[in-house]
Amino acid sequence: MSPPLYIGMISGTSRDGVDAVLVSLEGDQPEIIQAVCLPYPSVLARALAHLVTSGQRPGRGAREELDAQLADHFSDTVINLLQKAAVDRREISAIGSHGQTVWHQPDGPHPESIQLGDPARIAQTTGILTVGDFRLADMKAGGQGAPLAPLLHRALFQPANESDSPTRVVLNLGGIANISVIHRDGGVTGYDTGPANCLMDAWVGLHRGEAFDRDGRWAAGGKNLPDLLDTLLADPYFQRPSPKSTGIEYFNMAWLQRFRLDTQFDVRDVQTTLAELTAVSVTNAIRQHRPADILVCGGGAHNQHLVGRLQALLPDTPVKSTADYGLDPDWVEAVLFAWLARERVAERELDTRGITGARHKVLLGNIALPH
Repeated sequence: MSPPLYIGMISGTSRDGVDAVLVSLEGDQPEIIQAVCLPYPSVLARALAHLVTSGQRPGRGAREELDAQLADHFSDTVINLLQKAAVDRREISAIGSHGQTVWHQPDGPHPESIQLGDPARIAQTTGILTVGDFRLADMKAGGQGAPLAPLLHRALFQPANESDSPTRVVLNLGGIANISVIHRDGGVTGYDTGPANCLMDAWVGLHRGEAFDRDGRWAAGGKNLPDLLDTLLADPYFQRPSPKSTGIEYFNMAWLQRFRLDTQFDVRDVQTTLAELTAVSVTNAIRQHRPADILVCGGGAHNQHLVGRLQALLPDTPVKSTADYGLDPDWVEAVLFAWLARERVAERELDTRGITGARHKVLLGNIALPH
């Protein structure tokens, strides 16, 4: 009998489109059969940008229409993925859809994390059981709701027993950076360290009209501004202990504009300093765990300047790609939600206590059945 097939989908903080993978899952070793990224139409992208970058909690009216539009786009992504793979929908055990985060405020008297892209609508449109709302149960248990990637990282990348160091760090460089600290005994902790690409993407978009700084070339040609870097690193988030999580609701252009960068500095030097902000805040977090090595995934894995700075700041710790261990760095997060869908359908509770601060193990995700 062939291993069961699952689909995992996510749209990250870059909001460039929906990443989707068709995965064969046997044990904890995923095999990616097909992967696609379906970009958002420009109208939808603009509406999302307006909602997410406002720095304000979106009201119900603003969310409802986008919830349906995003669900339809996620559904189109599933159809596109299955067509490319020449696989019938009836062969799919479940879809795991993270949706699009538009608000994340895990602290304070009323913790909340809002993802749009209605899983019930996806299930109805595609005819496939869909698991979504992965953060809710964790937050109800007192957790941050994020990051969830350490659960998969532990399953896939646990260090070998012969390692001299007790730990391995998996570093996800999406819009936000998060680390998974994996121990040989199977324990795992993890948290968001702060910005990865989100500030660099916003700055290069503003000044060069580009979606991102390809390979970090623009940043590589500027110079780091130490005084500005110190000012940025003084933000209280970087000193907060874990568990902690954040998003572009916090680290965004409005956050940058508080420092009046355009009036004081060369714009290319600012980009270089924003890359250094990511590199330093990440390595400050990693250094305390003294890992044997670091595996990098996410879009930032392609930023040669950033990865080079990480290696320079941690010269005795090899910085590798998850590709070296069998999983393309571009698709790790999408695989996560295929894996989480399988765990939810199997009704397996997952232990997020050391990651998010949840009070007990949780059953992650809600199931939507097709009609």
